[in-house]
Amino acid sequence: MKTNISAVLKQLGIHDINQAYSTGSNWGKTNNETIIESNSPVDGKKIAAVQVASKKDYDVVVETAQKAFLEWRKVPAPKRGEMVRQFGEALRENKEALGTLVSYEMGKSLQEGFGEVQEMIDICDFAVGLSRQLYGLTMHSERPNHRMYEQWHPIGIIAIISAFNFPVAVWAWNTALAWVCGNVCIWKPSEKTPLTAIACQHIIEKVLKANEVPEGVCNLIIGDRVIGELMSNDTRVPLVSATGSTRMGKAVSAAVGARLGKSLLELGGNNAIIISKDADLDMSIIGAVFGAVGTAGQRCTTTRRLIIHESVYDNFVSKLVKAYGQLRIGDPLDQNNHVGPLIDQDAVASYLDSIEKCKAEGGKFVVEGGVLTGDEYSSGCYVKPCIAEVKNDYKIVQHETFAPILYLIKYTELDEAIALQNGVPQGLSSAIMTLNLREAEQFLSAQGSDCGIANVNIGTSGAEIGGAFGGEKETGGGRESGSDAWKVYMRRQTNTINYANTLPLAQGIKFDL
Repeated sequence: MKTNISAVLKQLGIHDINQAYSTGSNWGKTNNETIIESNSPVDGKKIAAVQVASKKDYDVVVETAQKAFLEWRKVPAPKRGEMVRQFGEALRENKEALGTLVSYEMGKSLQEGFGEVQEMIDICDFAVGLSRQLYGLTMHSERPNHRMYEQWHPIGIIAIISAFNFPVAVWAWNTALAWVCGNVCIWKPSEKTPLTAIACQHIIEKVLKANEVPEGVCNLIIGDRVIGELMSNDTRVPLVSATGSTRMGKAVSAAVGARLGKSLLELGGNNAIIISKDADLDMSIIGAVFGAVGTAGQRCTTTRRLIIHESVYDNFVSKLVKAYGQLRIGDPLDQNNHVGPLIDQDAVASYLDSIEKCKAEGGKFVVEGGVLTGDEYSSGCYVKPCIAEVKNDYKIVQHETFAPILYLIKYTELDEAIALQNGVPQGLSSAIMTLNLREAEQFLSAQGSDCGIANVNIGTSGAEIGGAFGGEKETGGGRESGSDAWKVYMRRQTNTINYANTLPLAQGIKFDL
């Protein structure tokens, strides 16, 4: 499928890419000569070269954001929500173009590219409703003629560090909620996907102008890890929301924690599906295969382990191998294909290294991996999704490889399966396939899955925005998107009002003058 990417960029307003930062409608030039090249993993072609912001540019953005916050926090939350509603409408108008750019720059399938933009639209809808529901609580005071309650206030600048695998959706998760809460945002996108970020800034730019939003409410800064380090160490930034590897998250957490700031971390996953003896095997195949090969295994919620009951093991593996034989790998913009490329050559090298480490530890591959060659795969980033029989305690199984490698593990009793599921450092997403109510309830109970997400009869991948998204252990403990995740972007304040003509003290303390 041939896509005119130049026309897509033009439609999204990207004419001049030598713009290292934006404070809304004001695009800034930089004297920094460092550039980032965006090369598509689809065909290996260079899309564009983008300039990297300097520390001076960063300070301009932060100072502009600080000034904007002083005004934006005064705007009533429903009015802030109206701006977000209009942003959602703008995304609807640009869904096809932006989804296409996501697919081409990142390499995920076109349907997944469209789906990612739909996530942005969905979180805007959620945030609009939230703008009228930033609830506090009232409490009864122990003192007569006193009223106690709590309320929530915005905290200021929210720094957002996003990853390449969801180059626009995770930014929107954070930004839409942070905006209606009264905060301003500074976004540092992945160095591997800068153009999708620039496109988003162009889309929101018109909405900001139409609503006369203060300059600096929505900021974009293109940069490498240096910019991320500046954000993490900056006392002017009360919250850093970072999505990426556990290694990166630990560095961000240490830097932010050292200055007693707040961090919201969405890090690695090592997700498993338990296939019970009471599972609907045909339905389970769909969840397992999409979970394992969707986005070429580059989701934090990718299914990396299948823990299969011994009585159905051979039958299920046979079905799984047959399903893998039907996968079509190729250009992700061709909707006939199931699997696109890995993001770059480094990801391919990591994939190959993990296969060798698995074999060295004793892993037996029932579907072999490898790099695909030929004109269709000229970028060198296309690999074969593969399957290996392993033990859960293999070092490589304990490690998250961002690639389509699926590990098979056999179990006898449900307690054993749950222990295997929990027996990794990460704790993001998990699932059990079973028609047995007792098994389902045990999996969801306190003695069940230790992950932030636990599903029954659906896979590990593909979360809705209505629920809080995030995980435990080395996944970082953060929560984004739905439920009450909005509270992380605000500060809680407890208020007590005395409407009596005396001043009684709490706990019955007497202090008479």
